[in-house]
Amino acid sequence: MHAQPKSADERPATIETTGSADGAQSHILSGDWRNRGITAVLPDLAAIENGKGTGRISIDVSGIGSVDTAGAWLIRRLIIRLQAAGRDVELVGAESTLSDLIDVLPSQVPVGPPKDKDKLSLFQRIFEPVGRAVMDVANDAVAGMYILGSAVAGAQLKFGRGGGISAASVVTHIDRMGVRAVPIIVLMSFLIGAIIAQQGAFQLRYFGAELFVVDLVGILQLREIGVLLTAIMIAGRSGSAITAEIGSMKMREEIDALTVIGLSPIGVLIFPRLIALTIALPLLTIIANFSALYGAAIVTWLYSGITFETFLARLNEAVDYSSVASGMIKAPFMALAIGIVAAVEGMKVGGSAESLGQHVTSSVVKAIFVVILMDALFAIFYSAIDF
Repeated sequence: MHAQPKSADERPATIETTGSADGAQSHILSGDWRNRGITAVLPDLAAIENGKGTGRISIDVSGIGSVDTAGAWLIRRLIIRLQAAGRDVELVGAESTLSDLIDVLPSQVPVGPPKDKDKLSLFQRIFEPVGRAVMDVANDAVAGMYILGSAVAGAQLKFGRGGGISAASVVTHIDRMGVRAVPIIVLMSFLIGAIIAQQGAFQLRYFGAELFVVDLVGILQLREIGVLLTAIMIAGRSGSAITAEIGSMKMREEIDALTVIGLSPIGVLIFPRLIALTIALPLLTIIANFSALYGAAIVTWLYSGITFETFLARLNEAVDYSSVASGMIKAPFMALAIGIVAAVEGMKVGGSAESLGQHVTSSVVKAIFVVILMDALFAIFYSAIDF
């Protein structure tokens, strides 16, 4: 039984076998040997491979109309198996393109080793994922250091040539990452400051110390909350954008094109973004601090009757330069961390939209984790030096 044609122009694949008195056999292949039309000849191929005899075998492919990789691989497999059985096989009537295709195909489809997790020991099942995660973290750290070092080294080389970093590119990224982020940063910080003040005033009211809510809001916002929440917002907003932009360029092979024409993708694409983030994040932190303190001042006036003059006077007593500096020092380091993590994830994007989505998500999660970790390390360091 042979395959039925799928269209008016497609012929079913067939095999005709003839024999001679000396034991020689001739197998004439005809029709279209394509993936969807070769199923019916599989039993015929199996019969030929399992047939008895020692005579010469010729495989005539001159009658084949069209052929794809699946059909050519079946012919290749037939030849290999007949030769393995000790038969002398001759391919007759093959054009050069078909002959070359058959020659380069493997004798069998390579199959990877079976992954039977049930055979793994309990120790392997527990610690193998941990080991892979540790190696992924180490590889990301190395990639991040490479990007940072390449960006700085590339910038120095370009400065020496007198035509390095594009000021227009840096200003454009500052506008996208900084200026356009001002509304959401102001709104978020205003609400956070108002919430902290409202909850603080509500709790301190029981002790008759509502005035100290100014100390609470001022120190907490300037030292921790302001820069931390701003960095988290930038990681979600700008970090994901960096990963998506670089990843889409990687998918379209634009990064390879930059390398081919002699430009460094890190210097052209990543370094301006790192500079823009390093400039924008501290400025956004300042805006966030003012917005949060303004929201706290309004809430304390409404809830506790603390006037703006009293709020500012108490804030001046509670906050010194170290509170302001401790928060602002963190901002450039967090900006660099966000940019490097986003760039590393963008460079890891493969050729599919699914890969792009996975790495954008991974970029945001990793950047937020690194920001919180850096904030904790700075807090420990400030405590150690009594700052």
